[in-house]
Amino acid sequence: MHADLILIRIVFTALLVAAGYVLHPVHGNRLISAGVGAAVAGAIILFETRIQRASLKTLIGAAVGSILGIVGAFLIGSLISRQESNAVAPETKTFLTLALTFLMAYIGLVVGATKGDYLELSALGGIFSDKGTRRDMKILDTSVIIDGRIADVAEAGFLSGTIIIPQFILRELQQVADSPDSSKRQRGRRGLDMLNRLQSNGKLDIQVVDTDFPSVREVDLKLLELSKQLDAVVVTNDFNLNKVAHLHGVAVLNINELANALKPVVLPGEQMKVFILKEGKEYNQGVAYLDDGTMVVVDNARRMIGKNADIAVTSVLQTTAGKMIFGRLWEEQGEGAGIHTTDARGANGGRRQQYREPRPPQQQQPQQNAPAVPARSVEPEDSPR
Repeated sequence: MHADLILIRIVFTALLVAAGYVLHPVHGNRLISAGVGAAVAGAIILFETRIQRASLKTLIGAAVGSILGIVGAFLIGSLISRQESNAVAPETKTFLTLALTFLMAYIGLVVGATKGDYLELSALGGIFSDKGTRRDMKILDTSVIIDGRIADVAEAGFLSGTIIIPQFILRELQQVADSPDSSKRQRGRRGLDMLNRLQSNGKLDIQVVDTDFPSVREVDLKLLELSKQLDAVVVTNDFNLNKVAHLHGVAVLNINELANALKPVVLPGEQMKVFILKEGKEYNQGVAYLDDGTMVVVDNARRMIGKNADIAVTSVLQTTAGKMIFGRLWEEQGEGAGIHTTDARGANGGRRQQYREPRPPQQQQPQQNAPAVPARSVEPEDSPR
């Protein structure tokens, strides 16, 4: 489709250039006339590319506004042309009529396109309906842009539809990138880099909208108002914005919820390989972390700090802060403990699970004080706001 559109544009430009060369509206030089035809074709193609990005409401508003402007210019021009005074030359009357027509048509076009978002297409009985487009619109929040995982999700092909980036979100990112605080400045620049990465993805339809709500000061509330107006889904990892959006009846896609849903399931009795990172809070314990941040507490693993260790899962504890896994060294399971194995990398490309006829291992319950080891929080990263 894209190649066909380019071919149509080339043929259209060639026709205008040929018409300019043959008809030579600029008398005296056919090459200049052909250049004028090429310039007109370029302006029309530029206008056409901008029109494609506009919503149906904007197009309808622009068409109605321009028609009303031309009608108004015609009425005023009729009054001017009927003046029989000799004080104004006929050429001047003609120029004023043309200038007024262009002025009124331009003003009607701009004002109609700007106010077109306030149209209610449902009042037309479904004659003009863009429900299919609006149903697959997603608005990105500042926090999810800075987080960066949205770019990986998009490149994996799990993000479709039209991606809306409001102008006020870009302004907020710019403010964060220009912050005197080095940490905030680094986060803002990472967000801008992620936007460039999203725009370079040819599979995505990225649109930057200028719609703003001057009466609303909070950026989060502006985001919700825009989502209501466009009937779009908000993509975020801001926990508070997620709650407020549900109160306003706005659909939300939370990246943190997606990440939690994709965490590998670990059952007691499975074997996994982990890297013992530090000493645990209880005596002789070792602590490791999975790729998704899940804490793994291993008994009698203090001597394995800084090394990889094969462990057997003894229990899994689900807390409000996340999931904790308790285990013991595999060598302590004893010989002949036939337990199926899984890789700690889980869904990130680990080896296939291998099963043997299991002999249920003796599970050791973790100490009562074991959960006192703090788990890495799965609460979403605070919004830059």
